[in-house]
Amino acid sequence: MAEELSFPTGIGTSSADEIRLLGQDLAHDLMGKVGFGELAFWLVAGRRPTPGETRVFEAVLVALADHGFTPTAIAARVTYASAPESLQGALAAGLLGGGSRFLGVTEDAGCFLAAQLGHITKFPDSDADWDELARAAIAGVKRIPGLGHPVHKVQDPRTPVLIRIADEEGLRGPHLRLFEAIGRVHPAIIGRTLPLNGAGVCGAALADLGLPVQMLRGFALLARAAGLLGHLAEEQRTNLGLEIYRTVDRHAVYRKE
Repeated sequence: MAEELSFPTGIGTSSADEIRLLGQDLAHDLMGKVGFGELAFWLVAGRRPTPGETRVFEAVLVALADHGFTPTAIAARVTYASAPESLQGALAAGLLGGGSRFLGVTEDAGCFLAAQLGHITKFPDSDADWDELARAAIAGVKRIPGLGHPVHKVQDPRTPVLIRIADEEGLRGPHLRLFEAIGRVHPAIIGRTLPLNGAGVCGAALADLGLPVQMLRGFALLARAAGLLGHLAEEQRTNLGLEIYRTVDRHAVYRKE
C-alpha cells in the first residue's frame, strides 16, 4: 500500500465542521479570548506570550504602525489612485517599500545586536560594563543600525516610552541594554550625537522577547499594514494620491542625462 501523503504543520488545519489553530479550536478557544497581537506572537514563537510580553509586543506594533507620509504610505496612496479596484495592490505596494531605510531598521538593529551578544556567556551587570561592550561593538562600524532618524534629530519620542514599558514588565533584556549603551557611548566614537530611533529600539525589544531576529521585519510590516489601511481609507475620502501625481507631473522638467 502506498504511503499516505502527509504535510505536517503546527499552524492550522480545518475540516468540514472545525478549524484548528495552534492546537486550539479557533471558534471556541481563541475567538473573543485572544487578542490579535497575542495571536501574532504565538504564531511565530510557537508559544503563548505572557501578559507582560504581550504588552511589550503590542507597544512595538503601535510604535511602528504609521509615521506620516513616508514613501511606503505615498506608494500605497498613488497605487490606489491608479487602481482603486485593487485595494490589495495598493496595500502590497506600500509593504513592498519596507526596506533598509524604512521599516527594515527594526530587523537590522535586532540582527546587529544579536550578533554582538552571540559570543557573550555572561552579560554585564553595570552600565559601565555595558558601555565597554558597546564601544567594542561599534568600533570601526560605518553604519550603526538604529542610530539616527531623518525627522527626530534629538530624540525619537517612541524610544524612552518603549524602554520604560519593557522595564516595567521585567523585559528590559540584553539587546535593549546594549542598544542603550550604544546611545551613551557613540558620540565620543563617531564625533556627533544621534538619537536611538524608534524602529531600532523596537528591534531590540522584539529580540529581548526571544523572537527570531530574521523575522523582525515581518513584525514591522504587520504593524505598518494597519497604518497603510488607514491611509487608504483616507485616500478613498480625499483622493490625495491623485493630487500627489498631478503635482509631480506639473513640475516634471525634461533634462538630458
